[in-house]
Amino acid sequence: MTDPILPGPDCTTMIEVRAGVDSLDRELVALLARRFAYMDAAARIKPERGAVRDEARKAQVIANACAEARAAGVPEAVVADLWERLVEASIAYELAAFDRR
Repeated sequence: MTDPILPGPDCTTMIEVRAGVDSLDRELVALLARRFAYMDAAARIKPERGAVRDEARKAQVIANACAEARAAGVPEAVVADLWERLVEASIAYELAAFDRR
């Protein structure tokens, strides 16, 4: 039997903190897999390669993430940087998926 994963505020040892971080990292990777499945769908649906990069949509996605960060009390600048990288990685992934079709 494994020990339960505690919420961050309830952790009293680094073992508990690390177990929580490792658990969340597994969840984040699973969520990224789901997100990239949408990039596969977008590459399949978009009629032309030039439609993959959409700067207006990129700005909207980052702004949405920043708004969620503000609401959650998470550092907005950190989220903006992470989402910039995530969206650019998603675009690169989608371009490669488009080229494979």
